[in-house]
Amino acid sequence: MVYSIQEDIGNLLKEVQSYLQSQQELYGDDIYLNYDSHELALISNEQAIYQLKKFYDKVKNCQRCGLAQNRTKLVFGSGNPNSRIMLIGEAPGFNEDREGKPFVGTAGQLLDKILKAIQLSRDDVFITNVVKCRPPQNRDPLPEECEACNFILKYQIEIIEPQFILILGRVAAKMLLEKEESIANLRSRVYEIVGAKAVVTYHPAALLRNPNLKHSTWEDVQLFQKLYQ
Repeated sequence: MVYSIQEDIGNLLKEVQSYLQSQQELYGDDIYLNYDSHELALISNEQAIYQLKKFYDKVKNCQRCGLAQNRTKLVFGSGNPNSRIMLIGEAPGFNEDREGKPFVGTAGQLLDKILKAIQLSRDDVFITNVVKCRPPQNRDPLPEECEACNFILKYQIEIIEPQFILILGRVAAKMLLEKEESIANLRSRVYEIVGAKAVVTYHPAALLRNPNLKHSTWEDVQLFQKLYQ
């Protein structure tokens, strides 16, 4: 009984410490001690949903980089916050900017087919991008734009605590793996990042431009399927 109480107290202290560290990193020293009693009362599978919604409300008007000037909506992410699996792409496109959801255009339709092929759906994963606002003419996001958005992605990962991450595209791979190599060199391997096992593959938009990449992508997602199963 004594051991159980000590263990519970120890776990509670770890949770409090993690909360304080994340709040301090996000908001500085001024308001990170502002506890939310409603959040603390939620059961575990509701906490991620609540935390992500609360965080979205704080960042939806972000002005950290120039991309905010021309956006329609900040594309925060969508899916299952309690999933073990995250998919992380590069940046929103035209349709994503209009709807505020990731992967809703033609590339998104292809992503749905890829997920279905490995017995997954959007309800089984959480999908987001390294950059939350659309770059002009759908160009690659600049390093400084990725860096400006990194605090959002970092906190999303902290809330969701994924065990498996599928990295979609060269820009996302560079940001998450801190490697300058091509997708061709990065794929076919399993990486350990933020406590999760990660696999790199081509972005669905790249498959639309070059269908010859589909075979390699199929190999990559099969490798990913073996990990999470």
